[in-house]
Amino acid sequence: MVPIAPLRSSAAYSDFMLRHMVDHIDTSHCLVAQWDGHVLDAARWQPEFLDYDYVGASWPQFDDGYDVGNGGFSLRSRRLMMACRELGFAPSHPEDIAIGRINRAWLEERGMRFAPRDIADRFAAERAGDIARSFGYHGVWHMPRTIGVEPFWRLYRKLDDRRTIQHDFTAIYRDIGQGRGGLARRMRLLFDQIGKCKS
Repeated sequence: MVPIAPLRSSAAYSDFMLRHMVDHIDTSHCLVAQWDGHVLDAARWQPEFLDYDYVGASWPQFDDGYDVGNGGFSLRSRRLMMACRELGFAPSHPEDIAIGRINRAWLEERGMRFAPRDIADRFAAERAGDIARSFGYHGVWHMPRTIGVEPFWRLYRKLDDRRTIQHDFTAIYRDIGQGRGGLARRMRLLFDQIGKCKS
């Protein structure tokens, strides 16, 4: 483990990923896994993932061909990370949109290869794809089903900012109600979110 200075905002995270992470990478590729994503089944790894400079879950909200690039669980080549520091690259937040959409054409002109959608969906599931078939996933709403309700709940209770689940509150609320203690978990989740909204 290599300690770095604290990243106190999501914008600081984007800056680190685009400008500084490559300083810590000696291999040809780097697997990025945020707190709300991980490998689901190592047996689903495919060597062809390494044929690409960027592989991340597909984005169903885009239909213009620039629909691969979710960064929360992604595979990036070192050469792509180096390209993100070049003068022609336009850094922005969030960093995965900067790579997968805003600067994608510029990166492709320099020989970077983005995985096609079918390979991206085999690599990871997020808003699209199938967690029963993918190598990994990104998305807090998947966690009660992928790691189990109790492990998810222990992790959730340790979050320093529980607002990160607001967008997917309904799915999480549904899933954490399963099993023993489900009602108490749901009440706590409601209290957390109402309390955060008032502050």
